[in-house]
Amino acid sequence: MRYVTFKAEGKISYGFARNGGVVDLGARLGKVLPDLKAYLQAGASGLAFTPPYDAPRDYLADEFSYEPVVANPDKILCVGLNYEEHRKEAGRPEAAHPSIFTRFADTLIGHAAPILSPTLSNSLDYEGELAVIIGKPGFRVPESEAMSLVAGYACFNDATLRDWQRHTHQFIPGKNFRATGALGPELVSLDEVGRLEDEPIVTRLNGVIVQSAKLGDMIFSIARIIAYLSSFTQLRPGDVVATGTPGGVGFKREPPLYMKAGDRVEVIIGGIGHLFNPIAAEANAS
Repeated sequence: MRYVTFKAEGKISYGFARNGGVVDLGARLGKVLPDLKAYLQAGASGLAFTPPYDAPRDYLADEFSYEPVVANPDKILCVGLNYEEHRKEAGRPEAAHPSIFTRFADTLIGHAAPILSPTLSNSLDYEGELAVIIGKPGFRVPESEAMSLVAGYACFNDATLRDWQRHTHQFIPGKNFRATGALGPELVSLDEVGRLEDEPIVTRLNGVIVQSAKLGDMIFSIARIIAYLSSFTQLRPGDVVATGTPGGVGFKREPPLYMKAGDRVEVIIGGIGHLFNPIAAEANAS
């Protein structure tokens, strides 16, 4: 199943993709389950609901726009330096544990929405990543059971203001400017994905490949990351785990390659999705 959160006729809803359009689950379940997070929570609680697989599309592709696939996660937990090429280009030592930082939910945008280049910086960098969406609660889950918490996957662009990231040794300021975290287009359930380790992850800027790797190149596996995170915080349905970016980031190039208004950035992950966003100047945003 490929779930989406979308806006149509001035209202935000959720549903699943079908034949180039969407079936609106919010119209059918919204009084009880108002959003995709609530839908995931209900499934984790054992509330049985069979999606209307054969239902006609409620909206065609040109009749809706994408919102962040999970618009209101309780937590967005991000892994840094999780590909060897990126660790080396960043000049960071090997580590025994994943490097973790947080994003705020109000930084998220959907597929095709503009990433905003703020007036306070000209160092907006791309970071194509795989996002893991949590579907079941878990606390101190062993690595052998960690994948049972996963509802599915989505593409993510952890766009970063590098100068603000480097103000101190803490990453958070550079990771939390508004409209810099693109998430989507879809939440793809595990049964839709083949062998995850073989899936390619590619970032393109203005049509040129700037990052390319396989998901199997991660230093810390998804199961290891989930087990580590759940050791100190309870994971809940709808939580987002961004699993890190490959090498090739803009700030380590000579000269640095930063995104600017008018650019277009894409994150493409095998059978999981194709996320694209234009870059727009914050000063011109409503």
